[in-house]
Amino acid sequence: ALLNDASGVYKDVSGPNSKIAIQMAIDDYQEKYGDEAVVDDIEVTSADHQNEPDIANTKAQELYDREGADVILDVPTSSAALAVATQAKNKKKLYMNVGAATTELTGAQCNKYTFHYAYDTWMLANGTGTVVTEDGGKNWQLIYPDYAFGQDMVKSFTGAIEAGGGEVAGTIATPFPNDNFATYITKAGAAKPQVIGTMHAGGDLINLVKQYNESGLKDQGIDLAVGLMFISDIHSLGVEAFEGTIFTDAWYWNLDEKSREWADRFMEETGDRPTYAHAGNYSAATQYLEAVQAAGTDDADKIVEELEGKKVEDMFLRNGEIRAEDHRVIHDVYLARVKGPDDVKEDWDYEEIIKTIPAEEAFRPAAESGCSM
Repeated sequence: ALLNDASGVYKDVSGPNSKIAIQMAIDDYQEKYGDEAVVDDIEVTSADHQNEPDIANTKAQELYDREGADVILDVPTSSAALAVATQAKNKKKLYMNVGAATTELTGAQCNKYTFHYAYDTWMLANGTGTVVTEDGGKNWQLIYPDYAFGQDMVKSFTGAIEAGGGEVAGTIATPFPNDNFATYITKAGAAKPQVIGTMHAGGDLINLVKQYNESGLKDQGIDLAVGLMFISDIHSLGVEAFEGTIFTDAWYWNLDEKSREWADRFMEETGDRPTYAHAGNYSAATQYLEAVQAAGTDDADKIVEELEGKKVEDMFLRNGEIRAEDHRVIHDVYLARVKGPDDVKEDWDYEEIIKTIPAEEAFRPAAESGCSM
């Protein structure tokens, strides 16, 4: 079952297109195993949590109990994701989170049935926060959405910035979701930082960047660092709005032949290039089905056994490993820079990958996670 934001600020990041990505995984599994497939009648249901934790909680219960879902996938919005993790634990059913960033899923609130795919706030801060600070951005103001994701981003980025010899001089909370950021940007700019870091995502990020570009702060030498960005955000505003922005990407559709081949299939189905959330949902569904095949059953405890410690190499996970200690799925990630308009050779080709961050460096060490299953 797919549980995510079908119509709000995160719909382009994942939304309905993730259902297509999951269906692609099912089709590939059935084609690969044919009559040998352990499960042949596979259905994807989907529900909209509207970015509300209480709705996510109710929907997760319905999906597990009433609809008999064996696994819930995606669930962006960290507060919603943590609610679903609690249900997975209580119901002893699988949950593979792709869309949320909170490290709590593999930290204090980890559990046996929850796996965290794709990315998290530690990984984003470790890439972007570290690099921008080391490049001379020592004094920061952070603007963040006031819920679990934003709070966790501030914590992770502050750690990375301070480790790089910088300081977070101030933090400014904004409502979530929100469309008017002008007063928050003005307040951040008044402190005369070298860098304003935005910890927003999806539709909120698009609005904030638009308003930062109109604020004149760029001309005053105050840079904007983006904590979390998806290809859909760049596509929505255009590369001009983000040109030169450095950010950390979990996967890029035009990274290499393997990525591009899958992205071409996805585009045929949807008319869009995939974000890393779409690719992550495909990979998570694939690895779940491979575990069912290997175990010869869809029993949740047996699937967990199959997944724990598994090394994975697929179109999404490079040097991937599903850590047994905290269920963090680690893999290579990428430091990216948004191209200028003259460097874009085809639609959606907006990123220049400037560095690969190896899997073992990209994510918080398991020993520091505070997870105990």
